[in-house]
Order: sequence, then structure tokens, then C-alpha cells
Amino acid sequence: MASSQGGNKPGAVSLVRSCTVMLLAVLLPLTGCKQSESTPPTEVEVESAPAAQTRITEHIIADAVLAPLAQAAIAPRITAPVSRFYIQRGSKVKAGELLATLENRDLQAAVTDSQGSYDAAQASYQTTTKAVVPEDYQKAELDLAQAKANLELNQKIVESRKQLFAQGALPGRDLDTAEAALVQAQAAFDSAQKHLAGMREVSREAALKNAKGQLESAEGKYSGAQAQLAYSEVKSPIAGVVTERPLFAGETAAAGTPLITIMDTSALLAKLHLSQSQAQLLHLGNPASVTVPGVAEPEDGRITLISPALDPGSTTVEVWVRIGNSDGMLRPGTAVKVSLAGRTVDRAVVVPAQAIVTTQSGKKAVMVIGKDQVAHRTPVETGIEDGGLVQIVSGVTAGAQIVTNGSYALDDGAKVKVVQPSEKDADEKPAAGESK
Repeated sequence: MASSQGGNKPGAVSLVRSCTVMLLAVLLPLTGCKQSESTPPTEVEVESAPAAQTRITEHIIADAVLAPLAQAAIAPRITAPVSRFYIQRGSKVKAGELLATLENRDLQAAVTDSQGSYDAAQASYQTTTKAVVPEDYQKAELDLAQAKANLELNQKIVESRKQLFAQGALPGRDLDTAEAALVQAQAAFDSAQKHLAGMREVSREAALKNAKGQLESAEGKYSGAQAQLAYSEVKSPIAGVVTERPLFAGETAAAGTPLITIMDTSALLAKLHLSQSQAQLLHLGNPASVTVPGVAEPEDGRITLISPALDPGSTTVEVWVRIGNSDGMLRPGTAVKVSLAGRTVDRAVVVPAQAIVTTQSGKKAVMVIGKDQVAHRTPVETGIEDGGLVQIVSGVTAGAQIVTNGSYALDDGAKVKVVQPSEKDADEKPAAGESK
């Protein structure tokens, strides 16, 4: 028994040694992995560009509708059938040109009748002023002169007979007769004088007014008949193009209903509405650009009107931009987009708009790449934005390297690798025969 137990001890030791070796063989690789875990941090590929210093202009973009430079919806003043049209839709007309004639034979007859009455009243006025009134006036003056002469004669007779009566050479009844005749002469003189004064103040003036009133009445009726006749001729108040003509010859045109519409399209007005804060940045004469659907290049224009009052319905300011249309290619009623030049900063620090990120607090920031190729989130204050560029008012100076693409969800302090856009696009594209 003893010998057998002693013979088994070397085998047990061998077994323990074998297990130890195997355990060390397993543990040694694990220990080596822990020692090699200090790998370099992962680099994020981004695109970048330096913050530039340049001139930037704020542009206000708004929708607008093209309107004609002038428009006239011509409605007749009288109701009558259309006798003849002299134009068609699309016809170019001048100011004062005859466009249509309405049936007017009854109006011509009324003019003839009124003209006859006017001529008669004019002749009556001439007769009154040059014959009747002067003749009556002259007769009254003559009667007064005769009465005055008779009064003076009777006064002399009375004075003479008073002297003879005082000398006893004339009986008393002759003196009494002379004095009675003097009284009659004085009464006749007073009557003639009052008659002349009355003609001067009342009769002559009334006769002239009556004759003048009749003449003016006849003249007014004649002018009214001529006006009614003129209303039968429809003329264009402006130069332009005929855009509407709903009736045909022979149909009745109703008074007050548009018969012909004329538009001056030699230039057009883009009418838009802006907020009060935007309108305050604009000035008359400022340049503008109008993008018209179907036209390759934007049309140049100028601001011709900035309304001095707010629109009561929308509380906006109406702005007009005038653009040329000498070739007639642009049409009123077209919806367009207008770009207006506002504020301008000459030496502004600008970065691409996609470089601006918004923090969780709602503030603006950019990722600035340091010399160690580490991106740092830098708060900034922005200003004017135009054409994909944003003005940086504070926070970044010109020349700073800014992450322009790849800044979204990029952590502050992340290691970055700047690549060119072409390189990044090539990496993202699948190889030939592969699907992404």
C-alpha cells in the first residue's frame, strides 16, 4: 500500500503542472490585449473653408404680380347700340384715338334743334342790347332834358312877373298863372328824373339780364346736346394695347359697363407687399431683380413706389418695381419673384450658411478648426444673409478655418480630418458593380 501511494505522487504533480501551464497559456494573451488598448482617437472627415472678408448686401425676396403701367376700362356714358368698332383685341392705339362709334342719329338731331334755339337767343340778345334798351334809355334822357328846359323857362317867367307885379305893371292873376305853370314844370322834371334813374338802376339792368339769361340757357342746352353726341364716340384716354373687347358691332353697349380695356404694357409694375421692417430698408430708385417664369435671365428693375401708409387689411407696405417691356414679351397678371437690395456692409466677415449650427439653447455657433485639427464650437452673432453667405458680426474673425460640411452632430473637441468635397463624394460613392 505504501509503495503504491508513493508511486502515485509524481503523477499528481505532473498533472498540476500541466494545468498551470495551460492556464498561463490562456491568461497571457488576455494580458497582452489590455496593454495594447491605447489606440489613437477616430478622425471625422469634414469640409472646411476660411472665414472671408467681403462686401455683402442683404436681399429681400418676395412674391409679386405684374401689373400694367396704366390701364383704362372704357365705359360709355350713354346706352346705345355699337355702330362700328375701329380696333380689335391686340391692336395698339394712341391717346385720343377713336375706338368705336355708337348709334347717334337721335343725338345729332338734338344738336341741330339746340343749335337753332341758341342762334335765336343770340340774335335776341343782340337786339336787346343794341336796339331796344338804348332807344328807351335815350328817350328817357331826352324827356328829362325837355322837362329841365321847361322848368328853367317857367322859373324865369315867374321871376319876371314878380318884378312887374311889384312895379304895378302886371295884374296879380298873371303872376298866379305863372307860378302854377312853374309848379307843373317842376313836377314834370321830377318825374322825368325819377324815370331815368329807374331805367339806370332797374329797367336796363333787368332787360339785359333777361336777354343774357335766355342766351346762356340756350347755349347750355346746345353744349349739352353736343356733349351727348360726343359720348357716342369712344376714344382712348391712354396709349397702349387693347386687351378686352367683349361686344360686337350691333350689340347694345350699356352705360357704365366697360366696352373696351386698354393697357399700357410698355413697362410693367411688379407689385409686392412687405413687412414694415423690410420696407424701412428700401429707398426709391434702389435696384431690383425680377424672376419671371419661362424667362432665362432675371429682369432688371427699379423701385418706383414705397407706399407711405400700411395696408389696413394686411398691415403691410405696398412696393412697386418697374421693369421694361418694350418687346412686349412680359404679360400683366404673371406671378413673379422679386429680389430687392437692402442693407450693404463693405468689409463683412462671412461664412457659408451651412456652417451655422444652432445649439440646444437656440443660439448660433460655428465649428472652428484649430491648429491641432480639433473642432471647437464657437458662439457667434450673425447679421446679413445673402446668396448662401452669412455675416458674422462677432465671435469669429476673418481667416478662421470653419467647418462647412459635416458640422451637424459634431461634438465639441472632436478630432477632424479636412477633405476636399470631391474626395468625400468619391468615398461615399459605391464602387463599380456594388450597391450602396
